[in-house]
Amino acid sequence: MPKQDPKERIKNFEEVALGYSEEQAIREAKRCLQCSKPLCIEGCPVDINIPEFIRLIVEKKFVEAARKIKEDDALPRITGRVCPQETQCEAKCVLGKKFEPIAIGRLERFVSDYEANYSKESWQVKKINNKKVAVVGSGPAGLTVAADCARIGYKVKIFEALHKPGGVLVYGIPEFRLPKEIVNLEIEKLKEMGVEIECNVIVGKTITIEELFEEGYGAVFLGLGAGLPRFLGIEGENLLGIYSANEFLTRINLMKAYRFPEYDTPIIVGEKVAVVGGGNVAMDASRCAVRLGAKEVHIIYRRSKEELPARKEEVENAEEEGVIFDFLVNPVRFIGDENGWVKGIEMIKNELGEKDSSGRRKPIPIPGSEFVYEVDTVVVAIGQTANPLLLNVTPDIKRNKWGYIEAHPETGKTSKIGVFAGGDIVTGEATVIAAMGAGRKAAKAIDEYLKTGKW
Repeated sequence: MPKQDPKERIKNFEEVALGYSEEQAIREAKRCLQCSKPLCIEGCPVDINIPEFIRLIVEKKFVEAARKIKEDDALPRITGRVCPQETQCEAKCVLGKKFEPIAIGRLERFVSDYEANYSKESWQVKKINNKKVAVVGSGPAGLTVAADCARIGYKVKIFEALHKPGGVLVYGIPEFRLPKEIVNLEIEKLKEMGVEIECNVIVGKTITIEELFEEGYGAVFLGLGAGLPRFLGIEGENLLGIYSANEFLTRINLMKAYRFPEYDTPIIVGEKVAVVGGGNVAMDASRCAVRLGAKEVHIIYRRSKEELPARKEEVENAEEEGVIFDFLVNPVRFIGDENGWVKGIEMIKNELGEKDSSGRRKPIPIPGSEFVYEVDTVVVAIGQTANPLLLNVTPDIKRNKWGYIEAHPETGKTSKIGVFAGGDIVTGEATVIAAMGAGRKAAKAIDEYLKTGKW
């Protein structure tokens, strides 16, 4: 897929990948074998009829192809950009055994963009009923539940803690990977369907789940995400100049720190930035630091390149933009100056041992290999965990040993009658499409519950 030149794109936050032309999309679609037993559908968490939408592309029926996807995926412009297709639908593609698999995600992006540009049809809503559904959180799981319940005919209201809806889609993913305009347009479509969105509401503080039921909501869906940053737990982690990836990206994405002083939300990035972690969030943070003017940006990862959890495409983009990867090293303490600012990281070298429960080789520190690494800024991007704020005031919702909600995998039902949950708050950090799949299942279960009253 065509992309912005690395030398140019490091100067802006505009989208890196430019998308297929009609000719490129048709040429790629013609490679599809139209298998009688399409394994690609098995790899899709929301069961999109992939061969059918690709067949429509070959016939140049781009709008129809987009609507075929929308039968199962409420946010195809988003999933076409950020879904890890290479480990899901494309990993199952029969062509991938000998050749490159069909670029399903890129085709999904092409037709959904085409429909947005050339067709104005909105989602169809069935007959409106008087039952109400509350959705807590406006990330991918919450938006999917809201869309599906609204299409059935329920009155849906989303409660969002931040000042803008979109959850991780707006605060966690940079503009160059997912333009905010696209998320905003999808949210506007929800509003056209009658979905209400109230921001700056912290359910658990501003209002409780019991109060939502008292206000007449028949069901409540919790799509809270996993918004509590993890830290390394080592000496000096509270020094100035050390950010969690959550804070770093939220300041840049949602509070527009990259447009300081136009937006008064500065973020201090020195000449040398170290990002600790190897996932997509670490790639996002490092590439943001490049665009904010850092002269040298390093990824600090405790395993080797083969074990990087980030998408291959995002690793390649980071390398093209000059990000330096330091493998098999791990911080053991942060070192500050006399003013309390971070000025260095003491690190230790690792070697790889046997595979652990994750299936990856375990990093083992090498005694005596410690060394000091000078830095101006550190971003800790080692994942997130469940935010306990709402759950601490709702003790009748069971949690597992990691603090995530226990919910039925096929329905999203929790231990509290009328309350459903899905997405990262149930599974821990996962993908956008996995959260949407959970939302889709929960919406069906909510409909069944509100129709029958059976739990």
